[in-house]
Amino acid sequence: MEPIYIGMLIIALILIYFAIKNYNTTKNLITNGVKTQATVIDLIKVKSDDGYNYKPVFEYNDKAKNIFTFKSEISSSPAPYAIGDNVSIIYSTDNKNRKIVSFWGLYRWTLILLSIASPLLIIGGGYLLYTRG
Repeated sequence: MEPIYIGMLIIALILIYFAIKNYNTTKNLITNGVKTQATVIDLIKVKSDDGYNYKPVFEYNDKAKNIFTFKSEISSSPAPYAIGDNVSIIYSTDNKNRKIVSFWGLYRWTLILLSIASPLLIIGGGYLLYTRG
């Protein structure tokens, strides 16, 4: 039975590592990135189990006036934006990393990973502390 709890603890520590790594990436993007406004130019219809979801496509100009587009990682129903809406984004100077400036847009993966890791850490770590103490 103990290997299960050790496994839970190891998985929790791995998830926490990636959550911290993601948080630091976001923190660096906020510190060193460029903030601008993006415009929703399209809504891609994505089939899901309960109908259709909509994934927005954004377009923005960098400081050199080059036009870039990117698809949101998240789709939802109803559509979160309408075509023509303006959204604040932040992008890295090499335009490889971009995020919507909102709590969920910036910290989504950090929160998801920590939400999964927390019960695993409490159960696995708590069991090992209880049996060793």
